[in-house]
Amino acid sequence: MSKQVEIASILPRESAAVSAWDLFVQLDRITHRFGSRTVFEGVTEAAQEGEILVVSGANGSGKSTLLRIIAGLLTPTSGRAIVSAAGTELNGAQRRRLIGYVAPDLVLYRELTGAENLQFFAELHGVRADRAMLVDLLTRVGLRGRGRDAVGGYSSGMRQRLKYAFALLHDPPILLLDEPTANLDTNGVAIVEEIVKAQQMRPGGGLTIVATNEPRELEWSARRVHLGPGA
Repeated sequence: MSKQVEIASILPRESAAVSAWDLFVQLDRITHRFGSRTVFEGVTEAAQEGEILVVSGANGSGKSTLLRIIAGLLTPTSGRAIVSAAGTELNGAQRRRLIGYVAPDLVLYRELTGAENLQFFAELHGVRADRAMLVDLLTRVGLRGRGRDAVGGYSSGMRQRLKYAFALLHDPPILLLDEPTANLDTNGVAIVEEIVKAQQMRPGGGLTIVATNEPRELEWSARRVHLGPGA
């Protein structure tokens, strides 16, 4: 299987002839509760390929929860998060093959090297990751020369960079970025902004959804969902 996810391997045969992804994410009156506490209610928005959707809100407002719902990792209390490609709605398993996810709670194996972590996650995605591919990914996120180091010795910023290498392993057309520049220095922030820009311009269309409160990241797009008071 090639590095890039092929649309024909995900969609029904009659849909696979569509040349572009024609990506579309629709949040349809989504409400989520944890026990008796309502995290957010009636969230409605949509985004399509070539766009960036920014999700903002105070700590505890449910930004990470909403991204998990979009990824198909969590079922909302009510409403729906619809992800479609080439006019076909995708189920949870299908959408996860199209999504690259960066989040604070992504587990890294500290006893393994950076390259070994990437190799492990590549196998989970069914991606054949040779040495050249691993070097390319590590270089892209600013970790060239550090792939043989144990992740336990990485700084918090280096671990964040490695998460981006994971997210890009299968060349996904959808990126979900939760606190995208957390723990990164100026150079790391520039790398993330370049990744987001490349996603927006990718052939066939790419889509990025960002959960953040950082003023600089809020300016990445005028298309926003605000969770909490004033929503």
